[in-house]
Amino acid sequence: MSVTVAIPFFNAEKYLADSIKSVFAQTFEDWELLLIDDGSTDNSLSIAKSVNDPRVRVLSDGLNKKLACRLNEVTRIAKYDLIARMDADDLMSPNRLKTQIDILNTNPDYDLVTTGVYSVMNDLTLVGKRGSSFKDATFDEIISRKKGVTHAALMARKNWYERNKYDETLTIAQDLDLWVRSSFNNDLKIISVDEPLYIYREEGNVTSAKILRAYKNERRLIKKYVGLLNPIYIKSMMKTLAVTMMDIFSIKRDMQAKRNIEVGPQERYNYEQNVQRVKSIRLPLQ
Repeated sequence: MSVTVAIPFFNAEKYLADSIKSVFAQTFEDWELLLIDDGSTDNSLSIAKSVNDPRVRVLSDGLNKKLACRLNEVTRIAKYDLIARMDADDLMSPNRLKTQIDILNTNPDYDLVTTGVYSVMNDLTLVGKRGSSFKDATFDEIISRKKGVTHAALMARKNWYERNKYDETLTIAQDLDLWVRSSFNNDLKIISVDEPLYIYREEGNVTSAKILRAYKNERRLIKKYVGLLNPIYIKSMMKTLAVTMMDIFSIKRDMQAKRNIEVGPQERYNYEQNVQRVKSIRLPLQ
């Protein structure tokens, strides 16, 4: 079974080449790679166009349509029935695609599979890992955040995306909106594995403004689906109050302590070997 890998990018010249290398480093080689420019003003598009491989398609219309629009575009143009996405500043472990394809092949009644992540600094220094293993996630588990979906590490069947499109009016938390909506419609047949097959650059990602916007969107969804009096709405309000009162350094420290698990020496060594494998890839250039 073949897979479409999609990397939408915007001004990602610093990291895009390494993201592309991590696709070429995959043990599974029957893929196409869609590189979709979202109106970059730096050298990103030139980097994408420099890759000379028949499996790679570069698309650019000069517009800045944002992520949700580009991901819906991926669904329309993907050649294959499986779609794996990733962000342009991240990497994936060499066995990511094979592992996820094997899981979906073994579980034909499921539409999505996601994985754990290694949390890293911009220079790929390993901070920790996180992830959870489960099969299925109910609406109540999604809306209450008892179970979460790692969006960047997701692989899904194309026909699921055709039934469940991203809301292009949203500029943040498009993924949570999609999980809530699809689970509400009993259409979120997902498997999550805790193995960290995705390398997630998170340095500088946490700001109080982003967190407050995310909580605001969270309350919008809770209000829409379960109402204002639900305890999870009140919990979201309390989280907003806590962020408002805390300084950003405390937020970063507390979020890191809560989310990430320490990585042991052997696993750290394996991570570093995988990163070196990706870094050593020589892309076929024009």
